Amino acid sequence: SPIFVKKNMLRQLLSKTTSYTSSNTLFYPKNISIYLYSSNTGPSDDFFDKSSPIFLEKDILENGNESGVYTLKINNPKKLNALTVSIGESFQNTIEYLKKQSDLRTLIITGSGSAFSAGGDLKFLNDRTKDKVGNNRDEMLRFYKRFLSLRSLPVPVIASINGHAVGAGLCLALATDLRPYMSESAKVGLNFSKLGLHPGLAATHFLPKLINPQIAFKMLYTGEIVNAAKAKEYGIVGDVCETSDVYENNLNVARQIASNSTVAIKGLVKTLRLKQEEGLENSILNEANGQADCYSSQDILEGLDAVINKREPDFYK
Repeated sequence: SPIFVKKNMLRQLLSKTTSYTSSNTLFYPKNISIYLYSSNTGPSDDFFDKSSPIFLEKDILENGNESGVYTLKINNPKKLNALTVSIGESFQNTIEYLKKQSDLRTLIITGSGSAFSAGGDLKFLNDRTKDKVGNNRDEMLRFYKRFLSLRSLPVPVIASINGHAVGAGLCLALATDLRPYMSESAKVGLNFSKLGLHPGLAATHFLPKLINPQIAFKMLYTGEIVNAAKAKEYGIVGDVCETSDVYENNLNVARQIASNSTVAIKGLVKTLRLKQEEGLENSILNEANGQADCYSSQDILEGLDAVINKREPDFYK
């Protein structure tokens, strides 16, 4: 079996090796395979490092047994868990790791601190305004697919909305299989149009499939941000509870699922997602094209400036 080694330990090993490559691939003396890793790509222990931007936790039952429920935490609370490129890469790497775990029965996704995710990273959005339309389309498709990789897991994925889920943050929550409970103090919304930006990350695909299309269209067109009670009324989430109870309530749902037949649940995941994912590829391609067009307009500059200066945008200029 391979030996896992952090990159900063490479120099110590070179004296004992005769052949190596500098990339994240195998390097070896004869008959030894060594895999180089960084904090974003490492073996199992690394994925449970609570200082990482994405980390995992395993649920342990009162009897000491593992329930099969994993929790993935977005861990960038100072930026309200904004979804950056590096967060996306870590997220996708973590999903790939989870796909190999035979004990995985249910996954919970949540955020550290007071937010689930406040959306996209402003620097990333600003950088897009300086790039070409074709490059932006491709960049956005890559961005979407990093987070939509959660759909490749063969088990149910739960969004535990512990705080605000706005823009790309809500898109991530909508891409999960269920959202049983959210915090009573949290707000959700798709504020893309207020930024001068076409919605992305499958927002236009999932929201109209999950709730009344007229309500979905209104949220998308107006950029409306709604409170927890309204989110429940709209059908975005199942129920609302105190912030301190959100994770435990969602964990209880995850444990109930995990205690059921694995064969039956995995088959059900395939069945339920089949209808949901019809047209998904076309939807995200249209979104990427729409966002790429917006990045070349003056409206996105006005929208970003309004956010930075905490004012309402003026798209009549």
